[in-house]
Amino acid sequence: MAKKVKLKISARLLRKKARRSSFGVSKHCRFCSNKEQAALLDYKNASLLKHFLTERGKILASRISGNCALHQRDLTGEIKKARVMVLLPYSASN
Repeated sequence: MAKKVKLKISARLLRKKARRSSFGVSKHCRFCSNKEQAALLDYKNASLLKHFLTERGKILASRISGNCALHQRDLTGEIKKARVMVLLPYSASN
């Protein structure tokens, strides 16, 4: 019978694995977890929508904001409506 060889994990891989598991809380969609906040998602609520814009006026990606695909689409639509209604800027002013 062949003897099982135990693989040795390098120190670099152990550090990488520890770094992945130790950093912060996993991202979650704030609109899925809080239905009241999902009801506030409207183009007239510019103060809420501003939290999802960069300083240059771009819409934050879902991988950064943590939104699910459904709410990211809703949020993007509401931000675009707010831009048309001049509640939010298209780009940052200098």
